[in-house]
Amino acid sequence: MECRPKRSSHGQARATRSWPRRGLLLLLAVGTAVSWAAAAEAQQATPRWVVPRTTDGHPDLQGNWTNATLTPVVRPPGLGRVLTGEQVRELEGERAAFIEADLAPSAPDRAPPPVGGQLTGDARWDAGAGAVGGYNQFFIDAGDFVAIYNGEPRSSLIVDPPDGGRPSFTPEAQSRMRQRAELNAQFGQYDNPENRPLAERCLMSFGSNAGPPMMPNYFYNNNYTIVQTADHVVIMTEMVHDARIIRLGTPRPLPPHVRPWMGDSWGRWEGDTLVIETTNIHSGQTLVGGGAGFSPSERARITERLTRAGPNTINYEFTVDDPGTFTRPFSGEVPFNRLDALVYEYACHEGNYAMANVLSGARAQERAGRTEVGR
Repeated sequence: MECRPKRSSHGQARATRSWPRRGLLLLLAVGTAVSWAAAAEAQQATPRWVVPRTTDGHPDLQGNWTNATLTPVVRPPGLGRVLTGEQVRELEGERAAFIEADLAPSAPDRAPPPVGGQLTGDARWDAGAGAVGGYNQFFIDAGDFVAIYNGEPRSSLIVDPPDGGRPSFTPEAQSRMRQRAELNAQFGQYDNPENRPLAERCLMSFGSNAGPPMMPNYFYNNNYTIVQTADHVVIMTEMVHDARIIRLGTPRPLPPHVRPWMGDSWGRWEGDTLVIETTNIHSGQTLVGGGAGFSPSERARITERLTRAGPNTINYEFTVDDPGTFTRPFSGEVPFNRLDALVYEYACHEGNYAMANVLSGARAQERAGRTEVGR
């Protein structure tokens, strides 16, 4: 589909700086030995820094922020919670080398790639499979650096359970997933618009950018704009321009059968921390993502905590408590870093001819007698 990733504000801001991107990546590869230490230092609030406040006295969370990072949601085997300096250098160096290779000039006399192409598990195009029509790294901003949280370079965004993994599914969740799989097996993937992903239909973010919880999607547009008033906080997500409207004050919950996208969110201030509790989450959403994705049950409750940790950082914590899906709650920590750039409109529907094309193409194949299309 044509969802205009070239409008990614973060990627555009980087591409229009005075340094050529290639030169910048070479500097990343050379200077990555100190990058995590510098980021850790930048996160720490100095004695001179005072939390900025709005006119009603609460911490000012407003502005543009990004949670793009190399750090995965689930901790890879064999790693501790905090990475060593050597591990950070290796990870960030590999990322810089990958981007540099991807941006290398193409041979003008090369043979055309084979038809096909698919996204790999980390949302990179598999060039070996023939990524016809895919975007290269100039248009993609998945994140170049390890997440630094309270001065620690983290190996995963999930921090509890202590192993950084997602808890096991309950028998109830396993039964629900089997029933959904049996229902979906009746249809081909191109039978109806409803069989296509929410993001492709321009209904919700790719991954779980908007959430809750608000997670990086490891592709592009991991950017947010926060606006506050005395009785509301609005968090606009660049990806598919989702906007969460969080009411402050005594909760007046929605009836159980009313389940909007992103749920029913209510916020309150606990000292200098904004605490958001969300229920009534639509079961059609996929939350968290990054190897830990799941569809919530009706009992899901997600708690988020946003705290200014420095002039350029918000510490974001989340806890997923869904007894209908998991054997125990799990929690994570994600740094949101100041984005010195604009957040542009993500015009998802504009030029989105892919939906009509794939469905009409499948109907044409069916008329030709190929009834197995998409199955």
